[in-house]
Amino acid sequence: MTFSGEKLEKKWHICVTKRLKGDEIMAIFSKSYDHFLGYALSGGGAKGFAHLGALKVLEKCGLKPDVIAGTSAGALAGVFYADGYHPDEIVELFRKKEFREFVEFTIPTTGFFKSTGLHNFLKKNLRAKRFEELQIPFYVVTTDWDRASTVTFSNGDDLVDAVVASCSIPIVFHPQMIHDVPYVDGGLFKNFPVSVIRKKCKYVIGVNVSLILPPPEKHNMLRMLERTFNLMSNSNTLIDKAYCDILIETKGIEKYSMFDLQNQLKIMEAGYHYAALTMSKDESWEVVRKCHRHYALARKIHEQLLRIRGRNELQNPENPND
Repeated sequence: MTFSGEKLEKKWHICVTKRLKGDEIMAIFSKSYDHFLGYALSGGGAKGFAHLGALKVLEKCGLKPDVIAGTSAGALAGVFYADGYHPDEIVELFRKKEFREFVEFTIPTTGFFKSTGLHNFLKKNLRAKRFEELQIPFYVVTTDWDRASTVTFSNGDDLVDAVVASCSIPIVFHPQMIHDVPYVDGGLFKNFPVSVIRKKCKYVIGVNVSLILPPPEKHNMLRMLERTFNLMSNSNTLIDKAYCDILIETKGIEKYSMFDLQNQLKIMEAGYHYAALTMSKDESWEVVRKCHRHYALARKIHEQLLRIRGRNELQNPENPND
């Protein structure tokens, strides 16, 4: 799929392309924020493949987040991206996969399926085993089923369990137990987790792939359940949309089911297309320019610190770590 990206490409060549982790030097620049740029990725089932297209566009803009927050499908895309995978590598992991490979049918008690396959898939393919081992700080949004409250995981060794919990749609899937507490899909209360990182970041780019679904042409239990969850999760995104410095919304993918793994590339292309349109706008590019100025300043400070450290090591050869 092509897009009106000539404007985007011309602007890209003007900007600085090298960067460092923003949180390494945020303490020097400001006391107000832990991170300079954050990404918030919404839930949306298989529509989450649109996140991968958006991430490709943001990379073409020379951007890389200092922190990521993800709910449900956004947590799934976000954890692989935070683990160092390129968007094309992520979609390749899911290529030719079918829904039944990620689940295990069980006697319906608290859900029709167990997320056994998804759990094994994450354990096999994630390089990081703990949150702290990810290349980018990462927040997973879940719902505590017993206390009816949003719970965010961001540290420790519950990485895989937290992502599975964030994807566990009630009734469809059994709750994911973490330390004897049942957790389900974070989209119940926080489908678009911008507010999770808003106060931590100077700028937040939000990618929302879960727009309101039209009424299904054919009514069945699965379609009814999908639209019910879609309407419910959309009702809690309005405030978070307003918190974005840049809001990317992928249109035209409402026709795809949340369990559709047969149209991954089409969904990803749609995400790429609408992200490119949004990032080509002048107001979006103003944020990009500020990010690149930040990267350039960070690089200068980092180089200066290395020179100072080098001089100190020459002056104190017996104590190179001082």
